[in-house]
Amino acid sequence: MLHFFENKHILACKFRMHTRNLIGTPVYVEPFDEQIKLIVTWAKNCQSKVVCVANTHMLIEARRDSQFANVLNQADLVTPDGVPLVWMMKMMGAKQAQRVAGMDIFHSACEQASKAQISIFLMGSTPEVLDKISHRLKDDFPLLKIAGMESPPFRPLGLTADMDITNTINASGAGIVFVALGCPKQEQWMALHRGKIHAVMIGVGAVFPIYAGELKHAPKFMQNTGFEWLFRLSQEPQRLWKRYFSTIPIFIWLALKQIYFEPNHSDD
Repeated sequence: MLHFFENKHILACKFRMHTRNLIGTPVYVEPFDEQIKLIVTWAKNCQSKVVCVANTHMLIEARRDSQFANVLNQADLVTPDGVPLVWMMKMMGAKQAQRVAGMDIFHSACEQASKAQISIFLMGSTPEVLDKISHRLKDDFPLLKIAGMESPPFRPLGLTADMDITNTINASGAGIVFVALGCPKQEQWMALHRGKIHAVMIGVGAVFPIYAGELKHAPKFMQNTGFEWLFRLSQEPQRLWKRYFSTIPIFIWLALKQIYFEPNHSDD
């Protein structure tokens, strides 16, 4: 028994050693492939895990809301979706840091799940979008099993309805649940269902409408240079302008402040 707890402690320490604290949120540093391997391993073992895909908006929301900060701090994995997060980690000495974006996670996790015979569940968006995603997934990954799909109402779910969805997901046998409810709702939903849903829950936000073809994906050069936000803003200006202009300048200030005036860049 002592040996078990020692091993558990070692694993926990190892996990903490591979994060960087970015303006208050621990974000995982390891390369993309390592993070996907971790997700697939959890899924194979039907472990209830929470994966948050972080960008500047999410980190600023955590700075503003202590309860949401706790959600991210208690997540099993927080990946660096936004390129500015990767730049920040590299400036803090994490040269191995790579972007681990929602769309790339979705594509790679589906590919690995099809090979490992792990089924997936799609949670969120509209029935029309889910239908388009399922058809595309069948073309892209013929061996992938979609265990189920659920388009919940926008209003808060009652206890009975929430229990029904939880039971549906567990009965499906899915090892990975992709959750697209928008930030911070999807992260809060996953946190509330840790230990209840026996699968890896991954918050993927705008991945669903993009993969379904409802929105366009930013060109690669814009993704790599940190201007994907500008491309998304051009597609949804009314919805996104306030979010971006109320978070990006604040993030830049806090990031520079941490890097140059709080130079304790050791691993968490």
